Amino acid sequence: MTAKLVQGYEVVIGFETHAQLSTESKIFSRAPTAFGAEPNTQACAVDLALPGTLPVMNVGAVERAIQLGLAIGSHIAPRSIFARKNYFYPDLPKGYQISQYEIPVVQGGEISFYLGEQKRTVRLVRAHLEEDAGKSLHEDFIGQSGIDLNRAGTPLLEIVTEPDIRSSEEAVAYAKELHKIVTWIGICDGNMQEGSFRCDANVSVRKPGAPLGTRREIKNLNSFKFMQQAIDYEVRWQIEQIEDGKAIEQATVLFDPDTGETRAMRTKEDAADYRYFPDPDLPPLVIAEEWVARVKAQMPELPRAMAARFVADYGLPEYDATTLTQSKAMAAYFEATTQACGQPKLASNWVMGEVSRRLNAAERGIEQALVSPDALALIIKRISDGTISNNAAKQVFDLLWAGGQLQGKPHHPDYVDRIIEEQGLKQMNDSGALEKIIDEVIAANPDNVAQFKAGKDKAFNALVGQVMKASKGKANPQQVNDLLRSKLA
Repeated sequence: MTAKLVQGYEVVIGFETHAQLSTESKIFSRAPTAFGAEPNTQACAVDLALPGTLPVMNVGAVERAIQLGLAIGSHIAPRSIFARKNYFYPDLPKGYQISQYEIPVVQGGEISFYLGEQKRTVRLVRAHLEEDAGKSLHEDFIGQSGIDLNRAGTPLLEIVTEPDIRSSEEAVAYAKELHKIVTWIGICDGNMQEGSFRCDANVSVRKPGAPLGTRREIKNLNSFKFMQQAIDYEVRWQIEQIEDGKAIEQATVLFDPDTGETRAMRTKEDAADYRYFPDPDLPPLVIAEEWVARVKAQMPELPRAMAARFVADYGLPEYDATTLTQSKAMAAYFEATTQACGQPKLASNWVMGEVSRRLNAAERGIEQALVSPDALALIIKRISDGTISNNAAKQVFDLLWAGGQLQGKPHHPDYVDRIIEEQGLKQMNDSGALEKIIDEVIAANPDNVAQFKAGKDKAFNALVGQVMKASKGKANPQQVNDLLRSKLA
């Protein structure tokens, strides 16, 4: 894929994502990790770094790291070590963060996704375990700041990519795919508003073929919409600076959604500034092959494996299969519909089309679909057996959805046939009645008949339209085409 140039510059983006792991307790203590508690009610002596306390590794956090490594084709290090990352912020009780530096637990791997209909792959450098810091609370109305240490020690998996991403659109597509994977396998709830899935984008620009430019890191992007806006602004800003003859300084920046601009927060540190050294309180993390095998046996079917199965078992195009496995719920809805109607491609078309359109308009997840898989399957059956046309099927679907809104839940499938009957949506399958309508249309449109016989196909389409209008949309379109052509032959 040729990189898209912005004003003659190539955009280069790398991602660092902090996924909060779904353990009930913290990474080195038994303190709870539940969101929304009163400040400083979920921080124990270990989290506060009181004298004499020692960290103890949370087995559940390690197993979740192994799960991610298995899901993205990474190497699971049989031996990894923890380090102290030294920096001094008020919300970091120890004055350092326990992280992994030289030997991370997850190494390499890749994530593939679609950008439109084009497949892209982003390589991963690593994913390492670490603890979260606390949170500074700034009360502007009283002019004071406070520290909430509830998050201190919460387990994180930091997932780092190579600088393989070349546009804001691609960055969002990558982040959505990673979000899908971590939520699919259940290692993270993916709640961006609560900080469970936080993305940092390292952005630089360069002339094609030139060395990598100086990067600026956009921190804590907590929505896909803001992610794209922030990267687009940062790219434009960097290009303007370079065109004005100014040098880009490596920095950490924040995005302000109100202004749509990024602003520098601090000069970006390098690894040397953190003075990493092995944590003397934690022994090396040893992961035996048997442990990896046990975790693998408990893994759910992965999205890419399920997509491959949809292609093999249902004959779907790869694009359809990938789209339908964007979430477990969507995949389950599609499979339930397919098993009930026996028409996988039609089921795919409806789930990706009308169902997704309605859900997007209502900002709902497919778990809240107001047409059940069984009802959708019956609509598809009625199209296949010629009871209703595609246009009538959409009317049935819309009426079912509207009825579901009134009741707050999907209608029973039996409502499909009831709606067809009550709304008079059955196709006209009486060839005698249809022939009469066609004869009347031919007689009333001699000019179109003459144009068709002169080789103009548009005239034939006009005649078909007149027949469908005269039948009030109830005629079977294929039957109309066949009878009309035979009469005009």
